[in-house]
Amino acid sequence: MDLIQLNKELSSLSAEDRLAYICQLFSDRLVFSTSLGQEDQVITFLIAKQKLPIEIFTLDTGRLYQESYDLLDRTIARYKIPVRVYFPDAAKVEAMVYEKGVNSFYESVENRKECCFIRKVEPLNRALQGAKVWITGLRAEQSENRHNLEFAEFDETRQLLKLNPLLDWSYEKMLQFISENNIPYNPLHDKGFPSIGCAPCTRAIEPGEDIRAGRWWWEASQKECGLHQEKIPANQQVN
Repeated sequence: MDLIQLNKELSSLSAEDRLAYICQLFSDRLVFSTSLGQEDQVITFLIAKQKLPIEIFTLDTGRLYQESYDLLDRTIARYKIPVRVYFPDAAKVEAMVYEKGVNSFYESVENRKECCFIRKVEPLNRALQGAKVWITGLRAEQSENRHNLEFAEFDETRQLLKLNPLLDWSYEKMLQFISENNIPYNPLHDKGFPSIGCAPCTRAIEPGEDIRAGRWWWEASQKECGLHQEKIPANQQVN
């Protein structure tokens, strides 16, 4: 089945059925990267509900909010499923901080991207080694960069299939689903944080601001950290 056909199949399914369907297609390693955001909490609930053979992992950058750590504990306790935590290379963090300071990311976009790469991208790449399918909580509504995403894409860099089961969900639909299913979520969301990353790099947004305005608010950039590269449009065969 090529990507065009796969996306056609996925478009007619619910998010729950998309996850189950991809598990039927692939017997090799399927992984889900959770940042513990609302979207990811929905996916964790769907994986646990169906007892799907999907490994769940998260990245601890060393600069997270305490509320995020508390949510991780609550999530594991609620669903009784393991969540593996990946950390950045300590030597690389130490070298960056020694050379540029603990808050170098405020000084330039280049410094911020370097920090994101060391604390997030490299650990992600380690977590994805050997995986055949990478499941994410991306929604098209989140930013302009994500409007043209598809349910299934081929990540050329990492040589794996990337699945976005909540791609067509609205923010309102997500909140309603969380409420109806009593899904645990970060209390910072109730304080104006639609997106929660590292504590020094995330703030609450004001009414009318873009949903990504609270991420790296001091810079004019695409508001991405490098975890999600541009898609590779092609009729790539999915094996």
